[in-house]
Amino acid sequence: MRTLLLTLIFCLSPATHSAAKPNIIVILVDDLGYSDLSSFGGKDIHTPSIDRLMKAGLRFNQFYSNCTVCTPTRASLLTGRYPDMVGAPGVIRQWSQNNWGHFAPTGPTLPELLRKAGYHTGMVGKWHLGFESPNIPNDRGFDFFHGFLADMMDDYWTHLRGGVNWMRLNKKEISPKGHATEVFTQWAIDYVKKQSTNKKQPFFLYLAYNAPHFPIQPPKDWLEKVQKREPQLELKRATNVAFVEHMDHEIGRFVDAIGEAGIAENTLILFSSDNGGSIPHGALNGKLRGGKQEHWEGGIRVPTCAVWPGNITPGQTDALGITMDLLPTFCKIAGVKINHEIDGHDLTSVLLDGHNGKPDRTLIWVRREGGGNYQGRAYYAIRRGPWKLLQNSPFEPMQLFNIDQDLQEKSPISSNKKIVQNLKRSLMDHIQRSGKIPWQKQSK
Repeated sequence: MRTLLLTLIFCLSPATHSAAKPNIIVILVDDLGYSDLSSFGGKDIHTPSIDRLMKAGLRFNQFYSNCTVCTPTRASLLTGRYPDMVGAPGVIRQWSQNNWGHFAPTGPTLPELLRKAGYHTGMVGKWHLGFESPNIPNDRGFDFFHGFLADMMDDYWTHLRGGVNWMRLNKKEISPKGHATEVFTQWAIDYVKKQSTNKKQPFFLYLAYNAPHFPIQPPKDWLEKVQKREPQLELKRATNVAFVEHMDHEIGRFVDAIGEAGIAENTLILFSSDNGGSIPHGALNGKLRGGKQEHWEGGIRVPTCAVWPGNITPGQTDALGITMDLLPTFCKIAGVKINHEIDGHDLTSVLLDGHNGKPDRTLIWVRREGGGNYQGRAYYAIRRGPWKLLQNSPFEPMQLFNIDQDLQEKSPISSNKKIVQNLKRSLMDHIQRSGKIPWQKQSK
């Protein structure tokens, strides 16, 4: 039934470029493995709802998250900037000694910009960009917030982090019951039902799931179903598979609600992940090397697609994209002019006209972290065309790879010193720019 409904919702009609401003929905999941979708080669996992989105829209084969971990990518999504340009090169945590960012955008956020175009702006789910004003959703452009302010949940049923309840309805503390993935889905459905009654005002919804970020906690019946179907799997892998499949089911419920509200044809849905899968927790990133926390492709290349019936022609693209591109892209579609500095690129020609974007553009990644492995320092990667220079620790040298010829990053290149020097110079230029922005909140 769901497959049939999704097919009806996202009929594979040719692009016609509707003139009406579409509703815009971003579905951002957390730590999804690159091959933890059956549409991306997963053999032991069934994800019909997300697979249907991939088939109904334009699938990106080279889309990147802005970081190897959560906070920086989310900051880039909302600002169109590199995370270290807006004070968030590392994870924002409630404990000051282990906090490596302070969200301080230098311009309007994506919801603030879309408000100018008449959009109602809503967010459901994981925020992870601050715990108090002015760094909470309602102070950063969202008319409505129903979700979780913190980073990971210690438990998907109690919804606490470090013993603190960070669940909010706008600015009010709340205590919902149930598995967080199901709770967020229902809240998102409620939002869509309410907003769809106002035919004159489009809406922007940012739906950010905590899943499948650890702790890996699928409902018991979902794990039992996977174990029965895939008896060969070790418990850790089976649990992760069940967790993703449960999330896929809930995303299907949400997409069903869009169709039932009668707004599918004028709704643009963007699906992506904040970083790659966490291998120690049972995720798989297919043929890509590495995973979460690493600058290998497995840590930053993420399954991504855009669906807009009648406007985006279904298919695949090798055009480069990165999370910070969403702000200028959505603003262009909504008719909003951007009058401040951003780092993201407008992808509307890729989405609507089949163009290949800018294959030689420069992309930079940074992550700052504490603990013994990082000691509060940052580590970097940079890609230009096929060339990628990277490190996975601030204490190791940079290595050069040709991604076109060596996607698995097995053969570092030491002979092309000119490419290395050019990339290092570009990275230093970026570090000088970002160094003008304080990355950490100053003590009072």
